[in-house]
Amino acid sequence: MLSALSTGAAAAALLLGSASPTAPARFGDDPPTGNITIDVATVNGSGCRPGSAAVAVAPDNTAFTVTYSEYLAQVGGASKPTDARKNCQIALNVHVPQGFTYAIARADYRGYASLVQGAKGLEQANYYFQGQPETAHRAHTFAGPYSDNWQTSDETDLNALVYAPCGEERYLNINTELRLDGSAADPKTTSYMAMDSTDGSINTLYHFAWKQCPASK
Repeated sequence: MLSALSTGAAAAALLLGSASPTAPARFGDDPPTGNITIDVATVNGSGCRPGSAAVAVAPDNTAFTVTYSEYLAQVGGASKPTDARKNCQIALNVHVPQGFTYAIARADYRGYASLVQGAKGLEQANYYFQGQPETAHRAHTFAGPYSDNWQTSDETDLNALVYAPCGEERYLNINTELRLDGSAADPKTTSYMAMDSTDGSINTLYHFAWKQCPASK
């Protein structure tokens, strides 16, 4: 099962300048050297209209990133009730070299939050392969006053990794959600939480765990 790692402004600040997948941790077997491509099959949700999410694979094939440009939830002030919850469902078609399969060993979610006193923010996510059970949602909460970058990480134990079936193409479905609660805050003030950044340097990072399929050994 997924286990939540430490969160907080200090960790987010350290990672702010290194959000791109330049040297992520490695899990499982060595990654394949062949070409890996990821196509966005479908995008749905109030936090990511089509065209507002981009995907890139790390040069060493250890991870990939998803970058959002319009993923923001807010509450208070002139906000509409529907602004308090935003979600995004992305189906990715991951093409990997023959003889290899992969799992998602760790997911790092990043963004920025501005929460006034009394306001609360929540980020939660899960992912699963098409036709397989969903992983459990892991929720991370933040409380105002808070005005800084944020980061959360969900990691799966190596013995609990769920790999894509060998020799089959299954969509990797990623579900994320941002939710704000301003019931205990001054209604005239505005709080918001974003899974993006103003300069585009913040993104979510998904770490591959690779495994050779039995027939390729």
